[in-house]
Amino acid sequence: MQSRSVLRVGLVIADEMEFKPFVEWSRGQSERREDQLFGYESLSFSLQKQERKLQVEAVLCGIGKVNAATAAAFLAAKGMDIMLNIGLSGGISNVRRGDLVAGTQYLEADFDLTPLGYQLGEKPGQTFRYSADPRLLEAAKRAYPGLKSGILGCGDFFLSDPGKKSLYYEAFDLSAFDMETGAIGSVCCRAGIPYLSIRKISDDAAEQSVDEYTEMNNLAESSLVDVLRDLLDQVVAEDSFWN
Repeated sequence: MQSRSVLRVGLVIADEMEFKPFVEWSRGQSERREDQLFGYESLSFSLQKQERKLQVEAVLCGIGKVNAATAAAFLAAKGMDIMLNIGLSGGISNVRRGDLVAGTQYLEADFDLTPLGYQLGEKPGQTFRYSADPRLLEAAKRAYPGLKSGILGCGDFFLSDPGKKSLYYEAFDLSAFDMETGAIGSVCCRAGIPYLSIRKISDDAAEQSVDEYTEMNNLAESSLVDVLRDLLDQVVAEDSFWN
């Protein structure tokens, strides 16, 4: 079987301050182009390593599940081979502020048909837990040995309620909570696109979460982009992505 020489990587980022370090990294990259993708700000460039070329296209989608799923669907329709997401998350269990966490599974924690007899998060007749691509997960761990891993839940609200935090932990054993990862996971599951999200813990998803999140978000730190860069280097080196 002939190996491919080009791999298309889609990247979904929700927040402008999370996107800013990626923009800085992109400066000076080959074939760099700023554009619009159906109204979303997008940025693309290529990374060439020997005979292998990554074509990276990132979309600044805005916060929330609808935005994230829409942007991911647009990228999927453009033929992405891999989908990635980075951003900030509230910590639920076994993580601390500042930790980097790769999602092993993704779900919509706020999807609720319990009055109809379903479990929290359950979608009738559909998968509602979406798994990370194992190759991407292992590549991320090689790229950043200190990386933690766990289940990521998302919902269309900023989690700062200790009661809901406990509910989601008991229902799903979540490591962290955000507003996008499960929505992107749903798109990638249907499209058959390998997916991984890496999140930085910005707050404790409880009483102090607003101040903690705002402080970290305003810093526009490059740590997530640094891990992303090293992950892409691992993708280039891993033959299974190219065969």
